[in-house]
Amino acid sequence: MSMHTNAPFHPGLSENEFVQAAMEWHFSPRTGSPFWIKRAAGLSFDPRSDIRTWADLDLFPDVSEEWRDVPVDELVPAGIDRSDWDFQVFDSGGTTGRPKRIIESRSRRQGVQWVSGILDDHGVPGEGGGHWLHIGPTGPHIVGRSVGLLAQQRRTFCHYIDFDPRWVKRLAKQGESEAVGRYVRHILDQALDILRTQPVSVLFATPPVLEAIAARDDMLDLVQQRVRGIIWAGTSIGPETLHTLETELFPDAAVVGLYGNTMMGIAPQRPKTPGHEDEGCVFIPYEPYSRVRLVDPAYPTRPVDYGERGQARISLLSRDLLLPWTLERDYALRIQPNAKYPQDGVADVRPLPSEHTPALIEGVY
Repeated sequence: MSMHTNAPFHPGLSENEFVQAAMEWHFSPRTGSPFWIKRAAGLSFDPRSDIRTWADLDLFPDVSEEWRDVPVDELVPAGIDRSDWDFQVFDSGGTTGRPKRIIESRSRRQGVQWVSGILDDHGVPGEGGGHWLHIGPTGPHIVGRSVGLLAQQRRTFCHYIDFDPRWVKRLAKQGESEAVGRYVRHILDQALDILRTQPVSVLFATPPVLEAIAARDDMLDLVQQRVRGIIWAGTSIGPETLHTLETELFPDAAVVGLYGNTMMGIAPQRPKTPGHEDEGCVFIPYEPYSRVRLVDPAYPTRPVDYGERGQARISLLSRDLLLPWTLERDYALRIQPNAKYPQDGVADVRPLPSEHTPALIEGVY
C-alpha cells in the first residue's frame, strides 16, 4: 500500500506546499482538531493564510505544555473518517515534569517504514534473520510500539522486557543507586531467559543497559554469539563509550543509534557513506514530517552554525498531529547534510547544560 494513501499532504509536494497543506488540514473546520480550531481563535494571525513556510511556524506559541492537561479527544483531526479511526494515546517520559500526551494513528508507521530501510543500509538483520528483543519502556511510551512495528515490518517476532523509566528516574533522583541496580538486574534476568530460549538476533536497549549486559559474563557471551544488530536509544552516550560498544564489546553486530522522543518521532543514525566511515553517529529526522533545528539557548529562534552546539527545537507536521516549534531538553552538534540525506544532521546529543535548565536525571532511560 502506498505511504501516500489517504494522506492530505505528502513528500511529493514542494517544501512550502507541504507546510500550507498541513495548515489547511489542521485549521479547516472541516478537517482540523477541536484543540487547534479553538486555539486558532486566540492567535494573532490566520494559520491558513499567514503560515506559508517552515520559518513562519515561529509565529506559533509553544503549545506542548498544554498537552499535559488537554483531553486527548480534542487532538483528533475531524477529517479522519471514523471508519478509518485507529488512534492510540501515548505519554512522554515525564523527565521535565508531568507527562505530555499525544495521539497517533497511521503517521508514525510511515516513519517506521523509512527507518526500517535505513536499518537495512546499516546491515541490521532483516526478514528471516531472527527475532527482536526490546528491553525498554512499553505501556504509555510510543517507543515500545515503534520497535514492535519495526520487527513486524521485517516479518519477525518482537519480545518485550518492560521497564518503567519514571520509577528508575525517581530512584536515581533520590540517590537510591542500590535500588536502581536491583531493578536493572531484575530486567536483565528476564532478558537472559529470552536470549537462552529464543532466536534473538536484534537487541534494542539503552546505553546503560548495554553496559550492564557487558558486565555480566553470562549475558555478554550470549549477545556476542547470537545478536547481529544492536539498536540503542533513550539516553546520551559519549563517543568513547560508543566506540567501545561498536569495536570491543559487540564487534560482530551492526550498532545503530536512534534519537527522538514522543513529540517528534524517530531520527535514526545516518548510514555512513564511502570515504566518511569515521564520521561518528549522526542522526537524521524524518523529513518532511519532522524537523530538528539547533538553536542558541539564549535566542531560541536563532539557529547555530554547522559544527556548533545548540538546543534542540523540534516540529512535527503529520496527518495525525500538529506540533509547531517547541524547545526540547537536548543539546547537540549541528551537522551538514550529505549527498544522500538532504536534512541537517544532529550529533553528540546530551542534556542541556545546567546553566540553561534545572539538572536532569536520565537514569537508564
